[in-house]
Amino acid sequence: QHYTQQMNINLRALKKEDRTALAHLANNKKIWDKLMDRIPFPYAVEDADFFIDLKGKDDPLSTFAIVDETDEFLGVISLELKNDIYRFNAELGYWIGEPHWGKGIATRAIALITKFGFDTLGLNRIYACVFEGNDASMHVLIKNGYEKEAVLKSSVHKNGIYLDEHVFVKFKKG
Repeated sequence: QHYTQQMNINLRALKKEDRTALAHLANNKKIWDKLMDRIPFPYAVEDADFFIDLKGKDDPLSTFAIVDETDEFLGVISLELKNDIYRFNAELGYWIGEPHWGKGIATRAIALITKFGFDTLGLNRIYACVFEGNDASMHVLIKNGYEKEAVLKSSVHKNGIYLDEHVFVKFKKG
């Protein structure tokens, strides 16, 4: 049997020093294919600068770098906070750089940001929207106690085709 050592994953604010790693890892069509089109592709260092500056202005801070114990940048995770009657909801979004896939990083990062959303931000409901075919993303959400709430048929238009969107949700207990 093989035992994988669990990496110590942390979430922290994005910083200017992340710009090169962020641009390098985000400039990957396999990642972009699973994200909203508002994320540019190809992804340049200037895009990373813009994103880091933009997210640094969020109050409360809700977008984080995913890093390991050496502070190596591995990806990004965020809670997009909703407002008005949806103010106790947030949409979870994340991506992990391809060299770091399959190591349990997303699973750990989702656990951390979910706890943060419920305990620190006082959210009641966190949901994530996953394009059909992204089974790995669905799997890590389920591992974190998210349940499939809906399938929105042909609701996503990506790369010239329509895809179903799977909505996963987790509620604060108690």
